Amino acid sequence: MSGIPGTAVVQVTNLSSAVSSEQMRTLFGFLGDIEELRLYPPDNATLSYSSKVCYIKYREPSSVGVAQHLTNTVFIDRALIVVPCAEGECPAQVKHSKCVSGRLHAFL
Repeated sequence: MSGIPGTAVVQVTNLSSAVSSEQMRTLFGFLGDIEELRLYPPDNATLSYSSKVCYIKYREPSSVGVAQHLTNTVFIDRALIVVPCAEGECPAQVKHSKCVSGRLHAFL
């Protein structure tokens, strides 16, 4: 069970700038059916960033609890941080996102 009852969305932070949407879909797709995946900055971004953030919406909320077990897993060159997302939806444009940790992350 996830930390937020009913949410089917996780936020994955501390991603390598080299990661792609396809890689994220492959890694997290083993944990449940993915309904939506959004990577910021997107694969086609023209500017270079030091890290990325990904939002993954699963078909079943139970997949969120399983996905959290990937926290601290080293992927490419960084340890992933996976938290349930209180909003319950993948944001269309990431400016700020408040998740279960209570921390405020700023992107873009």
